[in-house]
Amino acid sequence: MNEQVPAVADDAPEACRTPDAEERSLWRRVMDQVADHCRSRSLFVLHYCTGCGAVELPPTITSRFDMERVGVSPMVTPRQADLLLITGYLSVKTLKRVILSYEQMQSPKYVLGFGSCTINGGMYWNSYATVKRLDQYIPVDGFIAGCMPRPEAVQQVFLDLMARIDAGQANAWRDYYLDYNRYLGHQAALFGEDWHTPTDVVAEARHYGHFGPGTTGVHTARLETYTEWAMSKIPELLPERGANEKVRP
Repeated sequence: MNEQVPAVADDAPEACRTPDAEERSLWRRVMDQVADHCRSRSLFVLHYCTGCGAVELPPTITSRFDMERVGVSPMVTPRQADLLLITGYLSVKTLKRVILSYEQMQSPKYVLGFGSCTINGGMYWNSYATVKRLDQYIPVDGFIAGCMPRPEAVQQVFLDLMARIDAGQANAWRDYYLDYNRYLGHQAALFGEDWHTPTDVVAEARHYGHFGPGTTGVHTARLETYTEWAMSKIPELLPERGANEKVRP
């Protein structure tokens, strides 16, 4: 006889428990598969142009290869994008904006490195001002090697990513939550120990259910000091309510 897991704890009869992945109903698993299938056919791409890779994107999207026919469409804002496409070399200053854009995207989200520069620095590997490996700072789902890769290669990587999303295997975005302390450590080593973004990644990790042992650590502990400082400044930034303030009914 199978043992039944109680839905609530003995000392908290009114509490609710979130079921584990193995306990999810067949309906939930089917709906997740349908969502992955639909998501793979509707990818909004935020094209972050950092270098010469932008030259190869118009042929990929326009009439000859026409990636829009399979659901890949450009987007202009990270908050509505599913895929962050980094085209070309990354300077240290540019990487800060890339991280900010990535953290503004809604999960699940995907990243592709376009060109050899995102893999090993490419022709700028010996420059002090460029980043050599993008995947040390944010999770990357795939790289497109070449300087520059042709539209055929770009198209193939898009199709491969779509197939992985459809199969539920494109989950690199979870690593940013599960291993955030390590990613933040690499970022701080490059930008300085006082580096922090407005995004509360730790809170997002708890929200999405991807909080793990690697989410917090010595690097994320520094964020608490900035949070305390910001909260102490809120009363100074908010205007005081006057006696004649009108209150809407």
